[in-house]
Parts: sequence; structure tokens; C-alpha cells
Amino acid sequence: MNLSQDRLTFRSRQNGSSPYRVLLWVVLILAGLWFYVQIDAGAVAVFTPTPTPTRTGFSWAQEGQALFAAGNLDEAINAYLEAIKADPENGALRAELAQIQVYSSAVLTTDEQRAARLQEALAQADRAVELAPQDSKAHAIRAFALDWNANSELVTPEEREDLLFDAQQEATTAIQLDAQNALALAYLAEVQLDQFQWNLALQTIETAVARDPSLMDVYRVYGLVLESLGRYRDAIAAYQKAAEIAPNMTFLYISIGQNFRQLERYEQALEYFDLAASINERLGIQDPLPFIAIAKTYARQGEFFIASRNAERALEFDPQNPVVYGQLGTIYVQARNYETALPVLKCAVYGCTAEENEVAQTLTGEGVAVEGLPLTSIDVAYYYVRYASVLAALNKCEQAYPVMEDLMAAYGDDAVIPEIVAENYAICRILAEESQ
Repeated sequence: MNLSQDRLTFRSRQNGSSPYRVLLWVVLILAGLWFYVQIDAGAVAVFTPTPTPTRTGFSWAQEGQALFAAGNLDEAINAYLEAIKADPENGALRAELAQIQVYSSAVLTTDEQRAARLQEALAQADRAVELAPQDSKAHAIRAFALDWNANSELVTPEEREDLLFDAQQEATTAIQLDAQNALALAYLAEVQLDQFQWNLALQTIETAVARDPSLMDVYRVYGLVLESLGRYRDAIAAYQKAAEIAPNMTFLYISIGQNFRQLERYEQALEYFDLAASINERLGIQDPLPFIAIAKTYARQGEFFIASRNAERALEFDPQNPVVYGQLGTIYVQARNYETALPVLKCAVYGCTAEENEVAQTLTGEGVAVEGLPLTSIDVAYYYVRYASVLAALNKCEQAYPVMEDLMAAYGDDAVIPEIVAENYAICRILAEESQ
């Protein structure tokens, strides 16, 4: 196309101005003046960011369920806490949070940590039934929270009895509200088991399985009841079914491994403990429990070197946890490595400073202060027993006497501990006589 000079010009060929164009300019000028006045008066905000949509409680809850299904319980709890911030009057959200909080207590290692988490769960469950008094699931989960609180090592026998009574009442209420609620039946069976009603618990959980075999909770409780009856093979099958439904719940694999260990099928037990550790590694969770379970399994087979390495790995994950020191010290004792066991057990029972904690320095590269375990449960008592026994065996009786006095004050009525304490006193007496 030939572009002439006329075609290249941008100047209008018309002479003069159109009256319509003049009118347009007048309108634009007046509009600009009005806009300026509005800005000056603050009526119009300029360059205001576009409002960010607020996430709903339902959105956060969906994320929490996905995290729970993935096995990331702490992050699931955080998501549900955000859901409740967005929708604080929603009882169903609080019930679901309580359920996850109860399960998360299973992967905590100290009595104090578990008790604190279970109290948080019960508080949420209490509020859930206040907000949704006709919600069968909310009552069922409150029964669940009450039952697990009853099994805390830090409650008295009287408190345990009261909690179990309330749990039974809550589960019964849930069933009255919805007779088809298999979750409520499962939790009722768990309560009955803790009330030593073994046959009734078995009947109840079998009804729950028949009612809804799609629930992880149903098969978890079924496994627990069967395990309590000594039916370890059947318990393994039930736990495995639960794990098929919820494949990232590491506490299920720990239960499967423990039942294989009861059957002395150690290779299978180690496979499941290792599976739990692998899931945690994939999720970036540094949980010492699978490694403690592995360590106990090797120790039972007399393979104390491998056992100690796994217990040390657990300590690397959680170097402030006195329970891990107790487990490691116990393995050292079983291996008759008393000198090494002594400072580790001290960290477990009475605590140690960062300077005293040589094992943490060796394993993690820095000393870590550890707060000792209060003498509040029979499991903890045996760490004290081992510490006292090692002190006596190494002729450090002046240090052993206060430990044994603490044991007798707390567990003087126990069937076994006073006998061990008496043996340690006898050892100290013999060593004192030999040194004269």
C-alpha cells in the first residue's frame, strides 16, 4: 500500500471545534474537580488494596482433616484452632478438634505432656456439647476424651472412677441420640474395657464393627479389646484393618508391632516400628517413640548395641525428654554398662544440667539441661529403681539412700519395689562391711 504524506498526518483536517467536543471537555473537567474535592474530604480512598477473602471455619476444618489423614496431628490441631477462631460457636468443629487432640496424646512421651494435651481435648469436648447438646458425635467424642483422661498416670483412683463414670454416661447419651452411631459404641466399649468389663466390651465392639466397619476408631478399639484378652493374633488383624482405613496413624503401627513382640515375632514387630518411623520421616516429624519401640525390641533379643543406638537416635530427636534418658539408661543397665548408665539415669530421675549431660553433648553436639521425672507413676518408679540399683552396685550408697527413701515413700505398698529396695540396702551393707 502506498502511504502518501496526507495519510501520515495526525492533525485533524477540520477547521474549528465541534460543540459536542467542547461539551465533553466541560463534563470531564467538572468530574475531575468533584473527584478532587471528594479525595480532599476523605470520602474516596485512592489505591486501597483489594480486600483479602477471609477463610471460613469449614475451609480450615477441611485442611485439618487432610492433615489428620496424613498423620500430621500437630498441624491438624493448628488448622482446627484456626477453624474455631473463624467459627467459635460451632460445636462440631470443637468436637473434631478434641478427637484429634486425644489421639495426638498417644505420640507424646511424658505423663505431663499427655495429661496437658488430654485436658485441652476435654475442654474442647465440654464446650462442644454445650454448643451442640443434641449432637450424638459430640457426646461420643466427649466420652472418648473422658476415658483417656481417666487413664492418665496423674489422676488419682477416685478421679479415674469418676471420669470413667462420666465417660460411660456420655457414650450412653450419644447412643440414645443416635442408635446407629458406631463411633459411640466403640468408645463405650473402650470405657467398659477400662472398667474391667471385658466380655461386655467385646460384645459392644463387635456390635460396632457390624454397625459400621468403615471407621478406624472401631477397629482400633476392637484391637485394643482383643489385645487385653490376650488374643494377640486377632488384635493384630484388627489393628491392621484400622491401619488400612487410616494408613498414616503411626500409633496403629506401634500397636501392631507391640502385639507381634508379645508373640516373640520380633522381625515383624521391627517392620511395623520401622514403618512408623518412615511415616514420621516423610512428614518431617521427629518422634522418638518408634525408635524407643525398636530399641526395646532389640534389647529383648539381647542385642544391646543395636538397642542402644536406636535409643540414642530417639534422644537425638528429643534431647530434653527425661523418658528417653530413662529408656536409654535401662538399655545400658541391661548391657551391664553401669558406668555409662549412671549419668543417663540421673538425667531421667532427678534431672541434669547442660554441663552434666555428656550424652547429649556427644549425640547432638551441645549440652542440654533436662528436668527430671516426678515420681508419679509406676513406670517412672522403675527408672528410680534402676538408678538406685546402679548406685548401690557401684558402691555409691550415700547417693543411693535418698533415692530409695523416695521410692519407699511413694511405693512402699507396692508388691515388688520394696523387695528391690531391700536388696539394694543389703548390697550397701555388704559393701560397707567389706570396706572395713
